[in-house]
Amino acid sequence: MKQLTVIQHTSADYLGLIEDHLEGRQIRFHYHRPFTEAGKVPQFAQVGDGLILLGGGPWGSAGVRDVPTLAEEVALARACYMSGVPMIGIGLGAQIVSLACDGSVEEAPLTLTAEEAVRVADDALAGFMPERWLNPVYMRDRPVPPPFAQTLAIDPEGRPAAFQVGTNIFGFTGHPGFKRAMAEDLIMEFEEVPEKPGAALDALGMRKNDIADALVPMMTGIVQLTGWMDAG
Repeated sequence: MKQLTVIQHTSADYLGLIEDHLEGRQIRFHYHRPFTEAGKVPQFAQVGDGLILLGGGPWGSAGVRDVPTLAEEVALARACYMSGVPMIGIGLGAQIVSLACDGSVEEAPLTLTAEEAVRVADDALAGFMPERWLNPVYMRDRPVPPPFAQTLAIDPEGRPAAFQVGTNIFGFTGHPGFKRAMAEDLIMEFEEVPEKPGAALDALGMRKNDIADALVPMMTGIVQLTGWMDAG
């Protein structure tokens, strides 16, 4: 049975709807919470069959309000990259993946948006990525993938919404399994909140079924490319 290592940066941002897809495939996952008193970034030797780096609410990586464990997490992600360990980065996690894979980040204000992403690579996620899907982004700063990364989808401004490095490393600016309640909890957890979040919250509530439906093929492609259902 495969086991994944998941790093949280805040209690409100977790795997969300992705949990059901992993559990349904009997893929185990273990959360690490470095932001807690007893928590810390795991060592490379503790990483199982894959690493998932989640979002961080108002935490970023471009120097304005960096997540406190940024250097340690970039080092861990770099070790996974160099060793061929599958990785998924979501939001802040995608920024960490970008930094670890010789990309960069750019400064951007904290935002909450729920706009559609558009697929630009027909073979994205082994052909399972939907042509369009609602891409909920709760993030400060933005990943700038390395030049050799493949852009899988773009946002309305033409920026990468999803990218791939090699065969089994993926970055998503939005959370494919996001729930409205997660956004609400992030808003309540921190003093700093995105400007005018109402429209995005409404979209998350009204289109929750669309988010769930798009996640089904996306997880099929992710699991296939990461080998998380392979024997051994």
